[in-house]
Amino acid sequence: MPTVRNAMTPDVWFVPTGATVLDAAREMADRDVGALPVCDDERRLHGIITDRDITIRVVAAGMDPGRTLVSDVVPDGQVITVGADDDIMTAIAVMKRHAVRRMPVVDGDRVVGMLSQADVAEEGDREQVGDLVRSISEAPSNTGAGP
Repeated sequence: MPTVRNAMTPDVWFVPTGATVLDAAREMADRDVGALPVCDDERRLHGIITDRDITIRVVAAGMDPGRTLVSDVVPDGQVITVGADDDIMTAIAVMKRHAVRRMPVVDGDRVVGMLSQADVAEEGDREQVGDLVRSISEAPSNTGAGP
């Protein structure tokens, strides 16, 4: 059974806890990604910020992205993760249970990659991946930031 480490996107970019939402949005645009882990200088995970968080929680709420810190948008510690050495089926179960399309991969307390639905599709069992896609598509919107 393949592990998450085999499927994940390694060496992901992250946004520092003290960055502004505008900094995060620019980083997402530069990297062509829809989510970034929020980490301290030692790559310890504090949360995840998504393009949806920026749109709904900042722009639509009338907040200034240049003055709003990512730490004000993303609650510390409320993020769904998977371990780098977990098997793909475990990752699929976590993604399905929490209806997330992407999540940080951790090794101990450090972020080592990101795992997306597309990554799982390449490594996972076809039937399980199909079930994952269906369950996420039918679930209410979820940013991956946890409950």
